[in-house]
Amino acid sequence: MRTYAFWSLVLAFFAFSVVGWLWEVSLHLYGDGVFVNRGVMHGPWLPIYGGGVVLILVLLARWRSKPWLEVVLIVLLCGAVEYTTSAVLESTAGLRWWDYTGYFMNLNGKICGEGLTVFAIAGMISVYLLVPVLDSMWLRAKPKVLAVISIVLLICFSADIVYSAKVPNTGKGITDYSSYLEIEQ
Repeated sequence: MRTYAFWSLVLAFFAFSVVGWLWEVSLHLYGDGVFVNRGVMHGPWLPIYGGGVVLILVLLARWRSKPWLEVVLIVLLCGAVEYTTSAVLESTAGLRWWDYTGYFMNLNGKICGEGLTVFAIAGMISVYLLVPVLDSMWLRAKPKVLAVISIVLLICFSADIVYSAKVPNTGKGITDYSSYLEIEQ
């Protein structure tokens, strides 16, 4: 039962956003043999991963002593986040950054059973192992250092949000789901 300081949550957000980006880039590199900068943004981060971990840490903390319940809640929370993110991106940009059509237990191609299972396992590993280890490391640093690192990351991330809102990251291996959208409309 651990609580996290603000700067720890900020750093956890960025750590897992980068880990998510590395995961997706690696999957694409392995599957297609091509490097593709995955995601809407241009930087090396996928905020849905970092945001998911932070939401799990903050919103599901009261169920930490009941891992069986927390894993169910992680599935529900991550499913809601991924579905909502997909719907918002699709409605605002008219593009899809992922499509699970054809996957087992998919819902409108926005979420699927396989993805939610991976998020549940990764969420539990993050909450019970990775974040506590990282937080212990971060707590050894001076608070001012953590603040400066966090602020620099937040500035870079904010600049990427502004730029990506105008020029989203698109193309082959990123948003080439247009045929699905044409069929749906």
